Amino acid sequence: MITSIIVAATTNRVIGKDNDLAWRLPNDMNYFKNTTMGHYVIMGRKNHESIPHKFSPLKGRENIVITRQKKYLAEGCIVVNSIEDGIKIAKKNNEKEAFIIGGGEIYKLALEKNLVDRIYLTEIHAEIDGDTFFPKISNSWKEIKRTCYLKDEKHLYDYDFVILEKN
Repeated sequence: MITSIIVAATTNRVIGKDNDLAWRLPNDMNYFKNTTMGHYVIMGRKNHESIPHKFSPLKGRENIVITRQKKYLAEGCIVVNSIEDGIKIAKKNNEKEAFIIGGGEIYKLALEKNLVDRIYLTEIHAEIDGDTFFPKISNSWKEIKRTCYLKDEKHLYDYDFVILEKN
């Protein structure tokens, strides 16, 4: 099974502000949905709670929520106490590619523990104020694909969809 991160981050590595995205890029939302559809998505509790109720749990995906809270309930989701437990569940259920979808602490832990094979990174070419950040990526990753887009009437910033794989 491939374990992937999917994330959108600005030039200054911001991924969110006040438990929400700090931008609106409709193409990125579609990319996220299309890439993760039919797969397991693994997220932290705060990230889960930031998803608007009408979209939670994320439809067409098996949602796994990581929390330290022993009695935490998340309707329609599997609740675990570690990233490793979430990955084990996906693997046990013959998932081909599971996606870690955030937030910042979950990304940091997954990278520190060397649990990730691939990163789907939307690079937003802007510096935006935020309070949640994506960790710096080490040199052990190689870019295998990049698709570039210019800002337009629906997208305030230039952005690239980048896929990285571990060397």
